[in-house]
Amino acid sequence: MFFRQLYDQALAQASYVIGCQATGDAIVVDPLRDPQPYLDVARAEGLRITHITETHIHADFVSGARELHAATGAQLFLSAEGGQDWQYGYAAQDGATLVRDGDRIVVGNIHLDVMHSPGHTPEHLSFIVTDTPRGAGPMGILTGDFVFVGDVGRPDLLERAAKVANTMEAGARTLFASLARFRALPDHLQVWPGHGAGSACGKALGAVPSSTVGYEKRANWGVAMTDEAAFVEAVLDGQPEPPRYFASMKRINRDGPRVLGSRGPLTQLDAATVRSQPAGVVRIDLRPAAEYAARFVPGTLSVPLSKSFSTYVGSLLAVETPLVFVAVDAAQATRAREELAHIGFDDIRGWARAADVLAAEPAPRSITQWTPAQLAAHGTVTIVDVRGKTEWDAGHIDGAMHIPLGSLPERAGEIPDGLVVLQCQGGGRSSIAASLLAAQGRRDVVNLAGGYAAWVTR
Repeated sequence: MFFRQLYDQALAQASYVIGCQATGDAIVVDPLRDPQPYLDVARAEGLRITHITETHIHADFVSGARELHAATGAQLFLSAEGGQDWQYGYAAQDGATLVRDGDRIVVGNIHLDVMHSPGHTPEHLSFIVTDTPRGAGPMGILTGDFVFVGDVGRPDLLERAAKVANTMEAGARTLFASLARFRALPDHLQVWPGHGAGSACGKALGAVPSSTVGYEKRANWGVAMTDEAAFVEAVLDGQPEPPRYFASMKRINRDGPRVLGSRGPLTQLDAATVRSQPAGVVRIDLRPAAEYAARFVPGTLSVPLSKSFSTYVGSLLAVETPLVFVAVDAAQATRAREELAHIGFDDIRGWARAADVLAAEPAPRSITQWTPAQLAAHGTVTIVDVRGKTEWDAGHIDGAMHIPLGSLPERAGEIPDGLVVLQCQGGGRSSIAASLLAAQGRRDVVNLAGGYAAWVTR
């Protein structure tokens, strides 16, 4: 058996290529939207992708199952569980095979036995993997967003992200029942999860890429709990705010993502074209926050092309928003397009070189940076803390307003006129928040360098 985990750092998401080296057949589990990495792995290992499946209708990225199906012609295997509201709308169109609890997907000499594991979502599946020539029984389980290393899938996303009312407590109870099935599995089974540390699909995910059933029974708080009422309370407490784009992902992945196919290079725009974009087109400056703060074009939004780039963009803007990039070069703009395609931002109008845009700008602006000492010495000032609720609850600056970054587009009007200091944990998110207010026309915006971490150690 060939086995490879492909891990995307930006989304903290794991997908898997599993192949039978005797027959050359391979299955891809939970692919991202770009098919090339999976095609490259298969080609390098002398395999052909013949099967594609996914554990559930994802909320945090656009599924690549259709894209990979279009590129390879491989057979799709999708969940038939979860009830009518959670059926894949494109299954018949793409000739997918629908599978249920107890079914088996055969990939050469490899068996993937289907285990319905609802709770995170109603249709969620896990796959118990057996390398049959070994004759030793199952060797591992692909758990998707059901069980992570050190955590379990959150059951509140249907209600908090997709706005399906009165589902999170019922989901928590369903998840508790699913975990009883997990605990009954052999201790030696390896656990291959769908996410790692940094994902918003749980609250305490470990950074270790895999585990075992036996270890998770001992070390995973959610797996270890056997009191249902206590589990329901614990699993719903302290979950991070889901980014804005999560609601769109559920809809897109259920109904069927658009197949992108081969895309050409991004159109390079001149400075005048960038400046004259129609209303509704958002210009995103991809440069590091310090470079943007020192000199930027009014009306642009700063979202540096960092590990959390797609999460921040998806927290602030609707996926239908048309975008133009202000970038250092074509490679930076292309990478931004690729990362945003993973979460459904497909309307990218082009890019312009930052140096050219700034050179043509008659009145570039800057954002003032304050140290904690400067803030403490200033006296009365409006402070806006853009961290998440759990961070705020753990400690905050006295008198600060709390508006999480993802809520700022709707709640910016709550901020009083006059000087405002934006603050987060380390200064990154608040830099984005400051650029958002500046793009809305406010000139009295300051960023707290070092954030709350620097404030408490001043």
